[in-house]
Amino acid sequence: LRTSQLETRLAQAQLRALKSQLQPHFLFNTLHSISTLMLTNVQAADTMLVRLSDLLRMSLENNTVQDTTLNREMQFVNGYLEIEKMRFGDRLQVRCEIHPDTLDARVPHLLLQPLVENAIRHGASRRAKGGEVWITATRRDDELLIEVGDNGPGFSPNPDWNAKHGLGLNATRERLRVSYGDRQRLDIHSAPGQGTTISIQLPFSAGEVPVIYELEAIHGLR
Repeated sequence: LRTSQLETRLAQAQLRALKSQLQPHFLFNTLHSISTLMLTNVQAADTMLVRLSDLLRMSLENNTVQDTTLNREMQFVNGYLEIEKMRFGDRLQVRCEIHPDTLDARVPHLLLQPLVENAIRHGASRRAKGGEVWITATRRDDELLIEVGDNGPGFSPNPDWNAKHGLGLNATRERLRVSYGDRQRLDIHSAPGQGTTISIQLPFSAGEVPVIYELEAIHGLR
């Protein structure tokens, strides 16, 4: 029993450490986006700062929370996407197809944001125009299937790319492993000129989680 308790505490400590890696990573990259916009559109940069403060409050107030619902995770992601839409304007299109029966699914907090961030930074933003990011979620029996993709330049999977661009992705992969063991799967599908898609497969589990703070839904996403 004691061994089991220690293993549980170790797993919880690992999850907290992995989650803490994602939060500063997200903050630094968002501040860089705001800094870039300050040179061209001060009003838009100010609006982005307000939205960032909302996201930080949500993140900090959920600091000890490991699980959330997919619905609330999408609220957080939508707030982040609003910031990026201000930065890229018409160069960035976002498509969300979240099946209604997946909204109550329990998922790790901050599961999607680093994947969406990668899709924008290393994918859609590399296109002069017509960059697109999409997020889909469906249920298949007892499994939750999530995809985050982009129509960027793609890449040939290799260790150099993983080491340079994969902080958020690697932390996400490890969080899934600690949380679900062999019951989860994360795959990367990419090829030069064909974009990149991250596919996640999780056991489907629905249930209430504490409501800490909610962002208003973003408008203008299709």
